[in-house]
Amino acid sequence: MLNLKPEVVAQLERVLGSVEMLLPKAVKSVDWTKCHAANWRRHSFSGYLEAVKVTDSTTLDELLGVEKQKEIMISNTRQFLKGIPANNALLWGSRGTGKSSIVKALLNKYAPEGLRVIQVEKEDLIYLSEIFNAVENEPFRFILLCDDLTFEVGELSYKMLKSALDGSVYSAPENVLIYVTSNRRHLLPEYDSDLIGGKFVNGELQQSEAMEEKVSLSDRFGLWVPFHVFSQERYIDAVRLCVEREARKRKVEIPWSKELELDAIQWSHDKTKRCGRTAFQFSKNWVGRYLLNKLAA
Repeated sequence: MLNLKPEVVAQLERVLGSVEMLLPKAVKSVDWTKCHAANWRRHSFSGYLEAVKVTDSTTLDELLGVEKQKEIMISNTRQFLKGIPANNALLWGSRGTGKSSIVKALLNKYAPEGLRVIQVEKEDLIYLSEIFNAVENEPFRFILLCDDLTFEVGELSYKMLKSALDGSVYSAPENVLIYVTSNRRHLLPEYDSDLIGGKFVNGELQQSEAMEEKVSLSDRFGLWVPFHVFSQERYIDAVRLCVEREARKRKVEIPWSKELELDAIQWSHDKTKRCGRTAFQFSKNWVGRYLLNKLAA
């Protein structure tokens, strides 16, 4: 047995403590039979999948004003679940219009058929190959979701996603599909200067190299699904649905009225946006005030 001096022992303890901080966190493997969703958590030089409890109960029927988008995403997801050709998808457009909600609703509907979701932050896209390795032998179908994604030119995660979509050595296994949501159609900021440098080839104007690079990532998604702001009629329909849902949850009846409708319209003006998120936020405010007044009565 070694007879070490106390100062050497103390130094070794400090070294071991530092090394331990770098080691991956000891976590249980995700039980996909019971868990429908997970997040990728970065730790030191790698990371791990952390099971999450899905609390969003949104259903596809509750999403108004996005019928065409739902049709496209339902069809693509069903194709994927059946093991027949399906596309990676870029859901882009105005904020609060239901891009993320559609993916959550798809999970709620198709989890019994083997659909699972892994959410990944932009900074963690550099670990795509590790995530793919963690699930490629599982008997489930995984949507890898990167929500609210935007890039700046030259980011490493941009290059990794581009490679994964391009069918390179980082490409996704057969049981993984990539869904991305973004406010930007091409995932990168666009400037007036990007248009400089275009040239005519055989009488046709070709894009500049800057624009070619900016569309090169979004082009790799088989599906582009656009989302736009609601008409006022669609917005009021969404408000009605949200108020009814909040009222059911609280086990109260809240009658629809002209006052409620006008308040909802004013709320959208104040928020400068007609969309599902605005309708949801208004419904919580209205139902909350209604219940508070009942308690005070």
